[in-house]
Amino acid sequence: MHLVKYIFLAVLAVLLIVVALANSALVTLRVLPEAMAGFLGWSWQLTLPMFAVILGAIVIGLLIGFVWEFLREHKHRAAARSERREKDALKRENEQLRRGDRGTRRNDDVLALLEDGSVPR
Repeated sequence: MHLVKYIFLAVLAVLLIVVALANSALVTLRVLPEAMAGFLGWSWQLTLPMFAVILGAIVIGLLIGFVWEFLREHKHRAAARSERREKDALKRENEQLRRGDRGTRRNDDVLALLEDGSVPR
C-alpha cells in the first residue's frame, strides 16, 4: 500500500511540474479594473507566474470547501455529542443498578417488601 501511495505522489509531482513549466508566463492580477483604479486613485496589483495563480486558486477553493463543510456538519457533531452523553449517563445508571446501589429506593416500603420478601407485622 505504501508503494501505491508513493507512486501516486510521484505522478502528482510530475504533473504539477509539467503544469508549472507549461504556464510559467507572468500574469498581473488586479483588484480593480484599470479605469476604476484610475478613478479611485489607487491600484493594487500583483505579478505572478500563471501556475502559481492556478495552484493558489485550487488551494483557496479547497480551503473554502473544507470550512463550509465543517460549519455545515456542526449540527451533526452536536447531536452525536449529545447522544454520546446520554448513552454514558444511561450506562452509568445501568451499572449502578447492577451493583445494587439503590440508595433512595430503600426508603420506599413497597419496593423494600418486594426485595426482601418479608411480610410486615
